[in-house]
Order: sequence, then structure tokens, then C-alpha cells
Amino acid sequence: MSIHVIKVPDLGEGIAEVELVAWHVKPGDAIAEDQILADVMTDKATVEIPSSVGGKVSVLGGEVGDMLAVGSDLIRIELDAAGASAAPATASGAPTPSPAAVPAPAPEPTAPAAPSRAPAPAPAATKAPSRATLPATAPRGAASVPAARRDRAIASPALRSRAWELGVDLQAVSPSGPGGRVLQADLDAYATRQPSRPPPAAVSRPSDAPGTTTTHTEKVVGLRRKIAQKMQESKRRIPHYTYVEEVDVGELEALRARLNAKWGEQRGRLTVLAFLIRAVVLAVREVPQVNARFDDEAGVITRYDAVHVGIATQTDNGLMVPVLRDAQARDLWSSAAEVVRLSDAARSGKVVRDELVGSTITITSLGRLGGIVTTPVINHPEVAIVGVNKIAQRPAIRDGAVVARPMMNLSSSFDHRVVDGAVAAAFVQLLREHLEQPAMLFVE
Repeated sequence: MSIHVIKVPDLGEGIAEVELVAWHVKPGDAIAEDQILADVMTDKATVEIPSSVGGKVSVLGGEVGDMLAVGSDLIRIELDAAGASAAPATASGAPTPSPAAVPAPAPEPTAPAAPSRAPAPAPAATKAPSRATLPATAPRGAASVPAARRDRAIASPALRSRAWELGVDLQAVSPSGPGGRVLQADLDAYATRQPSRPPPAAVSRPSDAPGTTTTHTEKVVGLRRKIAQKMQESKRRIPHYTYVEEVDVGELEALRARLNAKWGEQRGRLTVLAFLIRAVVLAVREVPQVNARFDDEAGVITRYDAVHVGIATQTDNGLMVPVLRDAQARDLWSSAAEVVRLSDAARSGKVVRDELVGSTITITSLGRLGGIVTTPVINHPEVAIVGVNKIAQRPAIRDGAVVARPMMNLSSSFDHRVVDGAVAAAFVQLLREHLEQPAMLFVE
């Protein structure tokens, strides 16, 4: 029996291990070359791993949720005749190092053995695209879809998971995306027209206490596990404190309405977030301590001249923080357009890894669900996060009279090791000043 072993590929960026978040095959399945085998995650980017050979699945290298070292066995495949000619295996059936994602005409070199890490294949790329298939050698169009994969719907892992929950076979859904890709809108349209079957039941067990309801357990994997680890690390390392200030956004809302009425069709509509980003840029010039990162292991604070704003974005899979770069060089419309682009990319699973790293300060907003006060968790290793609460009509004193005004609270958290209370207060008061007098946003 000829066995071919596909290893966990080196995804670059110094990544030593990945999380196995989904299998698309099981032992005994017949597979074709280029068929997707599994989804793995590094940081917050998910990558699909294709098969480099055709054959039958023999052994899976782990379970969903396992952390796999780069270069370790991902899957073993019994080669068919075509696969055997393309990738010879050892006579004994022992693993033969094989490129998982980098096709090459010559045998791939292996790294010198190390005690803590198995030999790894050559790097597949310098960065790991989110929701991308390795290798990415051609644009995604109808002509570029390999023949062996045309009988399988093309969709992101998140969409596959959603289809599974709805009991929908993606091959029955008519695609409208580039290269025959099934989009969320396609799945929604199909699901509304077709009766769905319930997904397989979650792992469950009866409660030990008689007469109580059944409990359901779910393993925390993928993006949800990354979020949990990130939040735990932030709260464990950073002594948070939160400073709350209310802001009268009456003049800001009036200006925003006028700008949208005049320029909305040509330049796009402005949200409060675009003005807040501009206010952060101006406030950072006077309080640079908040636009920083703290390496607490090395004991080094790095302050930045450029303002790279993390935009906390809720997606179907969990919270992601794409980065709006060089906010100091953008006008209101450029910031608004980039926020929309990044948010859409995160929600559709198209955001790439480089768009999820490098922020220097983060803004988080729940929109109309924002409540009155929040205590946002700092995006480690940053030292500040600005939380936006909802706008609501509240009584305010103006010229000795009680009047209704559109009010919004800012709930901002800071790292007390780096940012003193007075410094945080000065920063937030500058934000309030610029938002309450929006003309100041345009004064350099």
C-alpha cells in the first residue's frame, strides 16, 4: 500500500503552530487532487488546505480544536494510480515528507531537525490570506477552478458552517460570486425557498440532577477560542481602569446631516465613527501616551506618530478588529469608506491577516445597542481603547433651562501601568471638545 503524507504547511510570519478548525473529509473518503481537506487558523485568519494528490483518506492527523505544529502530519492518503505516479511513497508506508500547499517539480527541502519541531516544508507564502485556498496561483474565476473541484461548491468555511446549521446542501445553491463562489446572499435566498432539515444534534448529556433540562456542551474552537485567549491575556496582563464622559453631539449631528445631504451621493455617507476617528487623531497629537504599545516582558513602551485605529467589528463568527491605517492622513470620507470596507471584509471572511495586525489604539461601538456605560477590554498590547455608547435624548442644562439634547457617552479604558488617570482624562476631554465643537476637527 502506497501512503502519501500531507504536512501542516509553513504559513510564514514566524508561525509555529495552527489550530485545526474544520475537517472536510473523513477516513475512507475518496478525494481528488486540489480537493479541500481541512481549515486551519492562525491568529484570526482561516486558511483552507487542499490535497496535492488523489486517493483515499487513511488517517486524520488531529481533531477539531487541536493545535498542530508546522511540519507535523495533517493527513495520510492512500494513493490511487494517478496519485502514486505524482507522489511516490515509501514501501513501508511510513510518512514521506510532501508539500501540503506548495507545488514544486523537485523534492522539497526540509529544515534541519530540531528537538521541539518536526522538519517543515518550505514556506508557502509570506503571509496567510484569510479564507484563502493554498496555493493561490490564479485569479478566482470560472476558468481557474480546477476540474477536480467543479463538483464541489466553492464557499468560505463560515458559509459552509452556516449551511450545515440550516441543513442546506451547498451544491444545490446557485452561486453568484466570482468564479462560481456561493455568497451569503445566495444561501439566504435558497434557504427562504426550501424547507431545511435540522443539523446533527450537539453533544449533549443529561444533568446529574433528576428532573432538570438537558444540557448541551460545545467545544470552543477557531475564532471563538482566539477571542477567549486574547481577552483573557488582556485582562490578566493589563490593570484596566475606565473613564466615562458624556458628550453633547447636537452640533455634530447637525453638521453630519448637512454634509450627508450635500455630499452623501458623491462621497458616501458619514457616520459618527468617522468624526470620532478624526477627533482621536487630533487628541493624540496632544496626548501621545495613549497611541502606544507596551511590551511588558521587555519593559518597553513604543509610541507611534502614525495613528492606526483598530475597528472592533462584530461578525457571525465573533469579534474581529481590522485596522484602519494612517488615520492621520485621511479626511472624513476616506475614513468612513475604509471603515465600511474593513467591516464588510471582516463579516464576509475576506479580511486578510495584514489587515488584522498593527493597530495602535482601538475604537469599539455597539451602535444603538451601546447602552449608557461600558467597560471595554483593551486590545493587548495597546494601552487605550475608546468605547462609543448609544446616542439618546437626555435632559441637559443650557442657559439655565432644562432642554432635551442628543447625548452620547464615551467609555474609554486605559492601561494604568502606562497611562495615568490625569493623562486619560485629558485625552477624553479633548475628544469631547472636538465632538461638541466639530468645527475644531478641521483646525490644524
